[in-house]
Amino acid sequence: MRITQGAFSYLPDLSDDEILAQIRYAVGRGWAVGVEHTEDPSPRNIYWDMWALPLFDLDDPAVALAQVRECRAAHPGSHVRVTAYDASLGRQTTALSFIVHRP
Repeated sequence: MRITQGAFSYLPDLSDDEILAQIRYAVGRGWAVGVEHTEDPSPRNIYWDMWALPLFDLDDPAVALAQVRECRAAHPGSHVRVTAYDASLGRQTTALSFIVHRP
């Protein structure tokens, strides 16, 4: 069963170049980017494990893509997603979230 949650979930899997373009979009708006993974991708599971701390003040989107690749390699049986956080309203709010790896 294909998990359909987050942006782009009904599209074919994104290539690394397409993932990089989305990260570039988030970075261009000043959003922090985080990589998360889980073995239980149910929409009711809101607690995904963070791969590393969110990347605040990120200048180079390739750094976030490298984290995506590392997370995929370390957790090949897990779902991996990228989440972009917008702090412009004084609180961390999810602005964009999309799955980048499905086992």
